Order: sequence, then C-alpha cells, then structure tokens
Amino acid sequence: MSQPVIKAESLWKEYAVGALQSQHHTFYEKLTYALKSPFSRIRNLQTHNNITEKFWALQDVNFEVQPGEVVGILGRNGAGKSTLLKILSRITAPTRGRIVVRGRLTSLLEVGTGFHPELSGRENIFLNATILGMTKREIERKFDEIVAFSGVEKFIDTPVKRYSSGMYVRLAFSVAAHVDADILLVDEVLAVGDAEFQKRCLGVMGDVARGGRTVLFVSHNLTALRNLCHSGLLLENGRPTAMGDINGVLNSYSASRASGNDMIAELNNINYDDPASILRVQIEPQTKNDTNQLSVNTPFLIRCTIEVRIPEADIGVFLHCHDENQARLFSSGSFFNPQLNGIKLGVGRHEFECEIPGNLLNEGEYTLDVLLVRDRHIRLAQELSLLSFRIHDEPMDIEGWNWPIIGVIRPKLNWSHSVSEECIKDNMATISSSGIK
Repeated sequence: MSQPVIKAESLWKEYAVGALQSQHHTFYEKLTYALKSPFSRIRNLQTHNNITEKFWALQDVNFEVQPGEVVGILGRNGAGKSTLLKILSRITAPTRGRIVVRGRLTSLLEVGTGFHPELSGRENIFLNATILGMTKREIERKFDEIVAFSGVEKFIDTPVKRYSSGMYVRLAFSVAAHVDADILLVDEVLAVGDAEFQKRCLGVMGDVARGGRTVLFVSHNLTALRNLCHSGLLLENGRPTAMGDINGVLNSYSASRASGNDMIAELNNINYDDPASILRVQIEPQTKNDTNQLSVNTPFLIRCTIEVRIPEADIGVFLHCHDENQARLFSSGSFFNPQLNGIKLGVGRHEFECEIPGNLLNEGEYTLDVLLVRDRHIRLAQELSLLSFRIHDEPMDIEGWNWPIIGVIRPKLNWSHSVSEECIKDNMATISSSGIK
C-alpha cells in the first residue's frame, strides 16, 4: 500500500479567548510591535492578566489521506474545519501533535489571500501564483487560461480594489485551480460567486479529482460533497466524530444537525467591534403541542435576535432555507415587508420574526442560513447552516390512501369540480337513446 500524502497525528490547537496580543513570529510582526507606542504594551500587560479562558479549536485529530483521494470535511460553524486546513497549509502551527505532507500543496482558504488592492488583476495573478509556488514560466503558460476562467478579461488591467467581491473570488479561485499541485485544499469560499461560476468551480474540482490529485474540500453543499468526495471527516467541537465513506459521514452529519425539540442557536463568539451581530435564532411552532415538534401542517416562527451597535442603521435580516441535500428552497428578507423596508434601528437588541405557513414544507430535515444586511446590499454578518429543524409527517386521514407524498414542498392546494356543458349534453343524449324518461 502506498504511503499517505497527508498524515495527522494527535493534532491539538488551543486559542485564548479575548487575547489582544498574540506572540510575534515574523520579522514584520516584530517590527510593527516595536514601533508601537510603549503605552500599548502597558495596556496589553494589564489586560493579559485578565485572560484566563482558553479553548481547544482542535482536539486529538488523527487521520490519513491516500494519494488521489477526495475528502470532504464537514461540521457546524466553529467545529474546527478552517483551523485544520490552516494547520495543513502551514499558516498556523498546532499546539500539540504533528502533520506529514508529501507532495506539492496549494490552498484556497480565504478569498484573495495574497492579493494587493493597488495592483491590477494581471499583476496580482503573477503575485498570487508566485506565492502559491508557480514559476514565472508556468504563470505565463497558463495566464490566458486563468483569465478566461475567471471571466474578468475586460478588467484585467484594473486595480483589484475596484473589483466586486464576485470578480475578486473568481480571479482568486482561478489562480489556485491552475496550480499544478499534488494536493489542493479548498475552504467554503465558493459561496461568494454566482451560481454559474460555482457550477464551473465544482466542474474544475471534479476534473482535478478525476485527474488523480488529492483534494480536501470544506463545504456546506452536501450535494457537491456527495458527488465529488470519496470519503469524509466530520468534526464536532474540534473532535473527529466520524470518518470513512462519504455517504456514511453525511448521514452522521445530518443526524448530528437534527435539533429535536430544542430548536435554538446561541452565538457566543461575537466580535463587539462589528456594527451588528446575530445573537440568537429560534424556531417556535405557532400551534402549541406537547412535543413542541413541527409537522407538515404546523405554522411556525423563525425568531432572530440581533444586536446593533451603531445609531440609525438600516439593517435587516435575510434567510436562506435548504433541504437535506443543501438545495435552496427559498430566501426571504425582513425588508421584503414594506413596513420594515428602510426602518432605522437604534443601538441595542432587536427581534425579527418570520412567519412560515403550515402546509408548505414536506417531511424532512432543513437548515437555515442567517445574514445581516445593511442598506439591502451590504452583508454585515453571515452564519451558514446555523440551525437545523425537522418537519414530521402527519396522517392524511384519507381512506384507502397509503402512498407517500414526494417532493420538497407539500402545499395544501384548493381543488374544485364542475361539469362541462359537453358532458351534460352527452349524458342527456345517452338518456334519450336509452329510452329513459
């Protein structure tokens, strides 16, 4: 059996909660710190004594990846997925344990990492590709392919600071996808691109996988994971809870996301420097019952609690609802309601409620993405797969009916019946011909 291209042995990674000053390892970090005001050092010493809480982002992670294997890494937000990829990419070091990587590795972990805003797209291709390990000759040979795939030919000589976020991520992914590496690490960055570009990216990743290269893929897109990956790794609170065949790991992931009767998500890792934050999301049936479960005909509320830290802010809540295959079923924003569109929020906590009618969703498991949007186009916060909930079946009470109702939605539609004039005439003709009076 061949040697694994990636081997992780007892990986642990610890972070200090609220740490204001980390250790300085690079020359740039040390120089910057040395030039800061001496008073900042005094403040850091005063606050350092108050830092007592620490947490483990990764705990005793062990796995091996064979050459040519495509591995999907799953888990809730904060499970340790991105931390694991950063350790594999040598961006950060583990607190304990070690990794062995055999072969040339490239990664796309954060959109536009290595891009300089003042440089043009052309210049950033050479800069970023060099950082990722490509030679000048390789870059020149693949330059036209990179530009064509990104779709930014018209703006290739424009500074990237004028690019939209979609153009930015397209160019960044295009550079990384064209690196001739043995191992490719991809974090959940494709959500920034449009649907057509995401489809092309997944196609490229499929080509990479079929070409025999090793891929580690972090994504909330379960359909993509099922189609692209051979195996999977499930992380929960930094610990590996399942690894093996991708279908088995996806089933474990779906089971772990089911919230039962406690359909609440509390967010604790909050950056208080942000203009606004999502604090809590809860699903509550409008029709109370003993089990507090949701059935196919139960109307329910999605209640979002947010905190606003800037005065007179036009901030709304936006939702995406996905089925268990991560197909998006619907999206809705608070500003779709004319009474809430443009409402100015004061500093403090606010609650938004979205009413979901009964007889809409079919039996199954669903997940919610929750976003905060300012002025209807600026994304302030985004929490993917923040909360899961299950819709339970309800008997139809129709005598003789025993078939399942197939489909992601299950609307209760109104039916009517009438008899056409042609049918009445045909019936009268039949009666006349039979001699019935």
